[in-house]
Amino acid sequence: MLKIYHYNKCRKSREALCILEEKSENFSVRYYIDNPLNQEEILALQKKLNLPLIEMIRTNEPEFKELFPDKHPNENQLIAALLAHPKLLQRPIVEKDDNAIIARPPEKLSEWIK
Repeated sequence: MLKIYHYNKCRKSREALCILEEKSENFSVRYYIDNPLNQEEILALQKKLNLPLIEMIRTNEPEFKELFPDKHPNENQLIAALLAHPKLLQRPIVEKDDNAIIARPPEKLSEWIK
């Protein structure tokens, strides 16, 4: 089953959700701002994405710039930032089984779920 990590205030996330609805896929929605990921879930998602942790983070967000103005954070600091500020998680992320994708642009999702 597919799962989308969704932030309803994000246009790209809403577009990805529409793609899933149009495709009539069986999927669930995780509103990760209201229901933040814990450390184990962050690490599991990183493994599914097969990306460095920094690529899962929205580094242009004000919260990130405030936390790390002049330094390069290590993985523990990045995890702590995601735990404290769920909004920093890239979006939208869609996972299926042992794989996941940052669906940006959202059209990338259409190709991925084929």
